[in-house]
Amino acid sequence: MYKVISAGLSAVIVLLSGPAIAAKSGEQVYKEVCQVCHAAGVANAPKFGDSAKWAPLIKEGQVTLTVDGWLGVRAMPPKGGNSSLSLQEFAGAVAFMARSGGAKWQDPDAKMLADMQALEKKKLAARAKK
Repeated sequence: MYKVISAGLSAVIVLLSGPAIAAKSGEQVYKEVCQVCHAAGVANAPKFGDSAKWAPLIKEGQVTLTVDGWLGVRAMPPKGGNSSLSLQEFAGAVAFMARSGGAKWQDPDAKMLADMQALEKKKLAARAKK
């Protein structure tokens, strides 16, 4: 919404922002989206809390595993099948699930999200060349 405030012959346009929409937590996203496959192990998805299945994925690293899932990997559709998720929300859910499998991952901060975006760009460029 814009509000115009006149001051003599000039006008100042001020962008008024509404309340910020908070990103969903990793646990919320897991329960709303990821649980459908990861609770039951659908299509060989690593089950929540299954440290043996999560161990090799955790070794890939938080940035790599998250970006691969974000873009779609193995039987997993891009963004876990929910195109309305932000990268931050998706990354939080991946960290939440990986922690259940033994990872010591934190929810992503701004630097990690920037690293994820850079890797996403690189992987998309590589896919485009194929």
